[in-house]
Amino acid sequence: MLLLQHHKAARRIISSSVRLVSTGSRESKYAAHQLKKDQQNSASNQEELKTRLRIQFSRARLGYFTQTPPHQENLFTNNAFLTSYLTRVLPNEVRAEIWDDLERFGKRAVTEIYPLGRECERNQPFVRTFNAWGNRVDDLVTCQAWKDLKKISAEEGLIATAYEGKFAEYDRLYQMIKLYLFAPVSGLYSCPLAMTDGAAKTAKTTGSPHMKKAYQHLTSRDPSKFWTSGQWMTEKRGGSDVSGSTETVAVEEANGSHQLFGYKWFSSATDSDMTLTLANIISEEEPEPKPRGLTMFYMETRKDDGSLNNIEIVKLKDKLGTRQLPTAELLLDGSVAYQVSEEGRGIASIANMLTITRLHNAISACAAMRRVLQLARDYSQRRSAFGKVVESHTLHQLTASRMEVITRGCEILTYEVARILGREEAGVASKEDSLVLRLMTPIMKLFTAKMAMSVVSEGLECFGGQGYIEDTGLPVHLRDAQVLPIWEGTTNIMSLDFLRAVVKTEGQALTALYKDVKGRVEEVKGGQNRALEDSCDKVTQAIEQLVNFLQRCPELVQPAARDVATSIAHIYIGSLLLEHAAWDKGSISEEVAKRWCAQPLFCVTPAEYTADNQSIVMDGYNADEVYGPMF
Repeated sequence: MLLLQHHKAARRIISSSVRLVSTGSRESKYAAHQLKKDQQNSASNQEELKTRLRIQFSRARLGYFTQTPPHQENLFTNNAFLTSYLTRVLPNEVRAEIWDDLERFGKRAVTEIYPLGRECERNQPFVRTFNAWGNRVDDLVTCQAWKDLKKISAEEGLIATAYEGKFAEYDRLYQMIKLYLFAPVSGLYSCPLAMTDGAAKTAKTTGSPHMKKAYQHLTSRDPSKFWTSGQWMTEKRGGSDVSGSTETVAVEEANGSHQLFGYKWFSSATDSDMTLTLANIISEEEPEPKPRGLTMFYMETRKDDGSLNNIEIVKLKDKLGTRQLPTAELLLDGSVAYQVSEEGRGIASIANMLTITRLHNAISACAAMRRVLQLARDYSQRRSAFGKVVESHTLHQLTASRMEVITRGCEILTYEVARILGREEAGVASKEDSLVLRLMTPIMKLFTAKMAMSVVSEGLECFGGQGYIEDTGLPVHLRDAQVLPIWEGTTNIMSLDFLRAVVKTEGQALTALYKDVKGRVEEVKGGQNRALEDSCDKVTQAIEQLVNFLQRCPELVQPAARDVATSIAHIYIGSLLLEHAAWDKGSISEEVAKRWCAQPLFCVTPAEYTADNQSIVMDGYNADEVYGPMF
């Protein structure tokens, strides 16, 4: 009975609980429904508010404004100065044959080659030293885009054009213009092409049968036969004093080849098919290297079975820029090579190579400046600030026009050196042409490289903060430009090389330049354009001041070398721009020439050369407060 009462009580409790739960569920559903309705109303009201106030920062909506990237222009047709210069200097029949090719290539550069160059920047080379089984393989891995650029280089004849003889004295200029279009978008493939061109030039003038074989590959348009070349000169002691720093030795074999043993410290284009390098020949009879007795050798980088030619890749260099390009420290441990210069004449044998590679350096400098200017020009019409597009701000217009003037000055200097080189290679250059070429090549290299650093840096400012963001593809131009004043000789080394040219020619090179400048200026003054007369007088005055300084102060020439070289660049460019403006008869060319000549053309400061410069530099240096190496 008691148990039954407990069961009834339990049922009443359960029944009551069910009613409570049931009642609670209805109230909960109502509350949830009301909450959802309130949220919907709130969201609706918020959306209406955002719509009325044009507020878009919500979830995936990032605002009405997004920055528009610069669009790419045809690198040839949209370069008014280049097309004008070529119209002036090329014969009609040559221009008719090459113009369509340059237009086509200018488009291909930005539509097809540029994406490959960007891919090389994103997928940089690396070395796989060992395979999975512990065997040393030194496998240098480059991306497919890098390989595709080699194929395109062959197809476009970027080396072959200069050696085919189709356009005689204009072959070299034609080639350099194509390289100028290629360089700024090529992911630094322009660098191995520079060394390949230098090797081809050397091979053409060398009687070695090995170099004749190399020449056929280096100048081929067939991608399956085309070779690139390295230029492995720098060793651990580094610097431009190659004669005093080379430790690599060569031991002759019975078959006439040599084995090379040494450590190459800075070897660009490590993936090249061949290289030219320097070494001291030794033997059991003469085991000690001869002082300043370097010999040039030709070496293929791989054996017939595809393995490296007794070369160990110690490491790839971790560089500021040019990261797309594999640059390595290499150990040569019995690498098979062939002598291609007279013993002890290695340095003299690379003179032709240096002319070519320095011209490539200047072409790359001009191309970098022009590329940044074209991108900034387009961007300035898409980006608005302070209520109007950037292009319409007068201060921006002035800044960009100054960069344009500098770029045109560097371009006309480089084009002219390429034109004179073409005349020399075709055998139609005068003695004066050759003297001017020897004098102006190092000056061209140092001046264009320095200007590239300035213009490219200023150009990045045109993009504001975006110019500092790596994935825009803009900062790479500045990082890569920094190599230009260093590679193939620093600014000071180029200044001293210019002086060497003056001394070796017993002043004839300087005399030839003086006559060249005076002749151009007098021809312009003899024309009908009175607006250029004042600028002509400034160029004449500057060249007279320069000659007067060199005659009066020969003891100051070495410390003044850099300023003298810069002065010559300013003066020579002034005469070239005046000549072009007189031909063009256009207001823009005239304004560019006048602006160039309005700046100081004579940049010599004698008081600085006799000052105690060492004390200024070393002021505050205390050896007792130096705590060891940086790394």
